[in-house]
Amino acid sequence: MAVVIINPNSTASMTAAMLAQARRSAPEIDFEGWTSDKGPPAIQGPTDGEAATSPLLDLVDKASQSGADGIVIGCFDDTALTEAVARASCPVIGIGQAAYHYAALRNWRFSIVTTLSVSVPVLEANIQRIGLSQYLSKVRASDVPVLELDANPDKAGEIITSEALHAQTHDDISAVVLGCAGMVEVLHQVETALSVKTIDPVSCAARCWKWLV
Repeated sequence: MAVVIINPNSTASMTAAMLAQARRSAPEIDFEGWTSDKGPPAIQGPTDGEAATSPLLDLVDKASQSGADGIVIGCFDDTALTEAVARASCPVIGIGQAAYHYAALRNWRFSIVTTLSVSVPVLEANIQRIGLSQYLSKVRASDVPVLELDANPDKAGEIITSEALHAQTHDDISAVVLGCAGMVEVLHQVETALSVKTIDPVSCAARCWKWLV
């Protein structure tokens, strides 16, 4: 079959953006993009994550039973990743997980620039759970709502770039991780402004399948 990127939110344009980025990053891998139509429009913090979990896991089951080669959880919060791994018959990775491991493999200390402050504890807990806290400097909230990345990418990109520059100046880091799947829309704007590395989690997750399938 293919590697299925499942977007746990119901915003189909974000699925399309992730799918295009994955195909650019790993053109030799066959990717499909699925949208969780019953999920919330965006995932911002634990309440949205809980609302997204059940319909997301239904799609995980569907992809697994359909013979998917692998599954990507297309949310930087790695929504329901542990549950998805436990029930799928194929490998499952989260885009946040992929970005953290990529930074750790390069021995890069990093900061994350995410959307809203409500997501900060979720991301910190995820990193602690996988044992990579020693590589994290800080999780920074840009105060850009997820849907603004889709509706107004130029303005969102300015704000996110400004926060990334603060991280570069103050956090003693080698890289900035973009802390939302929707930030594929502003990747070029951010990486052009920084002298440290910019890590796009969708690209990291896509490239993992060169070794996993």
